[in-house]
Amino acid sequence: MYRKLLIAIDPEDDGEGKRALEAALELLDDTGELHLASVYHPDSGGFFPHVTEEAPEEKEARVREKLDLLARKYLPLNRSASLHVVAGNAGEKLVALAGQLCVDLVILVSRGSSGHWPLRKATVEYVAVNASCAVLVLPEQKKNGKDEEQAASQPE
Repeated sequence: MYRKLLIAIDPEDDGEGKRALEAALELLDDTGELHLASVYHPDSGGFFPHVTEEAPEEKEARVREKLDLLARKYLPLNRSASLHVVAGNAGEKLVALAGQLCVDLVILVSRGSSGHWPLRKATVEYVAVNASCAVLVLPEQKKNGKDEEQAASQPE
């Protein structure tokens, strides 16, 4: 059993969050600490880098609200979690947060680069190589509807 767990969660993916929380609760000691983290990239205006679509404070508040909702939705009533929302490079920020919190285990979900987190595979690899603690990478969970559609569209 682990005493301190850090779960990196994409707040836009409810299924990923649920799955990671379920795995964490199985591995966490009864008196252990649970930390949920999400790293976001402050949006820039593209061609006009000084123009942003959303203020960093607003984006952080929106991400924190989604993370809080996810925790309230899937954590048992007798469990609580500390929420961490930081801006920057996901891999670097997660490794730094894991070190700062002195966690025993970091849990990530591998989903490739198709998700909302850019360079997802690179993030997972960076954390796995650079974290000062154990890292558990949960494999991508296939969605039944998409798998069935792809199978039906392929010629036999």
